[in-house]
Amino acid sequence: MRSLKIFNDIAFERLPEGYRLTDDIDGADAVIVRSADLHEIEIPRSVRCVARAGAGTNNIPVEELAERGVVVFNTPGANSNAVKELVIGLLLMGSRNILQSVMWAQAHTEDRDAIHTAEKSKKAFVGRELMGRKIGVIGLGAVGTKVANACVALGMETHGYDPYLTVDHALELDRDVIVEYSLDDLIDEADYLTVHVPRTKGTIGLIGHEQLSLLAPGALVLNYAREGVIVEDAMEAALESEQVGAYITDFATQKALHMPRTLVTPHTGAGTVEAAANCARMALDEVVDYLNRGNITHSVNFPDCSLGAVRGASRIACLHENKPGMIGQITNILAGASANVQRMSNENAGAFAYTLFDTDERLEREIVAALKGIEGMSRVRVIAG
Repeated sequence: MRSLKIFNDIAFERLPEGYRLTDDIDGADAVIVRSADLHEIEIPRSVRCVARAGAGTNNIPVEELAERGVVVFNTPGANSNAVKELVIGLLLMGSRNILQSVMWAQAHTEDRDAIHTAEKSKKAFVGRELMGRKIGVIGLGAVGTKVANACVALGMETHGYDPYLTVDHALELDRDVIVEYSLDDLIDEADYLTVHVPRTKGTIGLIGHEQLSLLAPGALVLNYAREGVIVEDAMEAALESEQVGAYITDFATQKALHMPRTLVTPHTGAGTVEAAANCARMALDEVVDYLNRGNITHSVNFPDCSLGAVRGASRIACLHENKPGMIGQITNILAGASANVQRMSNENAGAFAYTLFDTDERLEREIVAALKGIEGMSRVRVIAG
């Protein structure tokens, strides 16, 4: 019986046979988390994997867990439609001054002649149409691709930029999306700019004074990616000079809350019941596939690696450092035990690697112990066929 520790009331319609939910992290095989901070929680040795029901993993000690041989998953794309819909809605809201119009109406609830006052006041809320306007979409992953395609459907001149654009996402892009190979070219004279990249060392401070100065005067900028991708001091200066007409962000920092012409939402980009369910199901599927078959999909600290269903008597999963000689040591131990390897896969990602293999026979405990004794080996797991 495998135990799953679920944080933040992530609910599942059903669990696979042989699994149960637990309120106690001690003894749990896996943890599925949404926003609870695992940096403050001691994660026991029993935990083999942690899944984040969402894309970001800032609330998880990813590197520390990697060193212990604990695989950390996320769920990229599961909430992408929710974010896309909100971004498109906010583009329309920002372009047509909808929030300001609603606030005007709320301020005139006691005006007995409001319907006539409105006719005199409506000029102050004149907006602009999206059709024909240039928008730059930074990041063409699961969310950015959907946003770019939706902008094309609205008749916008849509430019996209992503130096790490995958083949899969490139194939999903509408053919009318203009893919730029320079960030400056994307931003130059853009009427709108929306950011959809993860927070990494390479993206922190990605948009600063220089980039904002390239926008068309009065541009609308949205950040529904991560805090820190846009330099807030630069944004504040651009708003004060009116180089940026309005800023809409999902991150309620103290500075953002006090900047002029800034609309802040409380991290609600993925805030739909559908997105929560999608993320929960995807996280559960990743955990089950890993615990039952050793396959890794969408890990942020180990490489993706899969052999499909277990076909031999045993499947051996080895999480280890990515350094020369590891594969040779593993195969030498297996050869010494006369173990016949049906098939094998090895993948690496940065400092860590993963080796997965099926054998025709079950391995003796001594052989498994020898594998665990290899220097640089983090964890060895035997999965019965």
